[in-house]
Amino acid sequence: MIKMRILVVYYSRTGLTKKIATQISTLLKADIDEIVDKKDRSGPLGYMVAGKDAMKGFLTQISYGKDSKDYDMIIIGGPVWAWTVTPAVRTYLDKNADVLRIKKVAFFATQGSSGAEKKFEEMEQILRMKPLSTLIINGKDFREHSFEFKIDKFVSVLK
Repeated sequence: MIKMRILVVYYSRTGLTKKIATQISTLLKADIDEIVDKKDRSGPLGYMVAGKDAMKGFLTQISYGKDSKDYDMIIIGGPVWAWTVTPAVRTYLDKNADVLRIKKVAFFATQGSSGAEKKFEEMEQILRMKPLSTLIINGKDFREHSFEFKIDKFVSVLK
């Protein structure tokens, strides 16, 4: 039996999305890759510029290490900024759309309270395809430590 090769690729500004990506990767025995935004988005000013860039649908300069062509399934995640896709994730989708369209994909998002559904719709529009599954982790899920249950459910759909 041939094992499906899975890649979890994510962008994380604060580390919360990285935590979710790592857990998904561990449960699926998948490779993991971080999308690095080369624009400095640290501090309060970086936060404000990040939201503006996201709302305007801007792309950015990014780096990442793994080639999505080498995988059967790619799970793509990042935070919700201004109810939409971060510039780093948008750029990753834009650069890899032709390859991702012929793969199995799934999406996950971290958010303070809302916006992930709109973000997923935009990701679907960029790729012109629906994901196998989606996962939304809210700030409340972190505070109440209920995110593990949601991750387990998401992963079970993808196995």
